[in-house]
Amino acid sequence: MTRLLSKSDVMKLLDMQATIDILEDAFRDLAVGNAILPQRIAITSPEHSGLSLFMPAYLKGIGALGSKVVTVYPNNPEKHNLPTVIGTILVLDEKTGAPLALMDGGYLTAMRTGGVAGLATKFLARHDAEVHTMFGTGGMARSHAWAVNEVRNINKLILYSIDPIEKSQPFMDSLRDIISCEIVLADNAEQAVREADIVTLITSSKEPVVRGEWFKPGTHINGTGSHAPGTRELDTRSVAISKVVCDHVETCMAEAGDFIIPAYDGEWSWSEVHGSLGDVIAGKIPGREGSTEITLFKSVGLAIQDISTAFRVYQKAVEQNTGTSFDFID
Repeated sequence: MTRLLSKSDVMKLLDMQATIDILEDAFRDLAVGNAILPQRIAITSPEHSGLSLFMPAYLKGIGALGSKVVTVYPNNPEKHNLPTVIGTILVLDEKTGAPLALMDGGYLTAMRTGGVAGLATKFLARHDAEVHTMFGTGGMARSHAWAVNEVRNINKLILYSIDPIEKSQPFMDSLRDIISCEIVLADNAEQAVREADIVTLITSSKEPVVRGEWFKPGTHINGTGSHAPGTRELDTRSVAISKVVCDHVETCMAEAGDFIIPAYDGEWSWSEVHGSLGDVIAGKIPGREGSTEITLFKSVGLAIQDISTAFRVYQKAVEQNTGTSFDFID
């Protein structure tokens, strides 16, 4: 039987701490060679201004096999009353190849994207970090605030956004059901960074939104917004002063404009990358090595995040009899 899971089904089955735990195991598996992660495949539909990304993965340790398809169609809201971005995840039986589940990938993508920032914060931020500054109040921001709050004792969350107050204020209010600390809206980007122990960037900006000289010693940075070769949220100095950890070095080399641009300009070198997050988790390389070190985690998103999380959602759906079961193969 195949299980069909809607967004509301997935939301019932997935919380943030579980997501972070799942991702920790997935990244460890990747680091020790127990996962297969092909490069994502992009297909464009120029006549419809569309982009489709196909993201397969296989995690042998937990038996999670499948693929996520993300489509980006900017004309959807106006022409078809559909979201610009749609995610769909297929989970397969590793023993037979038969489909186990088909589920909405929107909420899951937000959770795994925020969750990996929380996971990196767990291993790279100072243990006494208390102030979290976040740039961006869009669709992915909520999960990032939630995830960082899960792994550190945050007593103040500072939000900075270029959105008008009519949009950013409701977002701030929406966080109060998952975060109990003080939450404030900042109007000065530099001051918001200077005050922070942890800075998370989850914006759609194509140009840097922070400057390296703003970061105080001991800051941890999560760079998760930009994920294309020609875009970046961090200026060159921010990268140069940091211990850089990627979600996956090879994937960042293909997609992370935060690094590709300064490397192309000759102002920074890929040889300065400390390593991949999985290697830190597996103990192959150290994480934070001092209270004054500035650490930078760069994420472009990996299929192992989606498939490991989706497999666990499927297992919980079976346990709790959630979703709709049907015979896919008669």
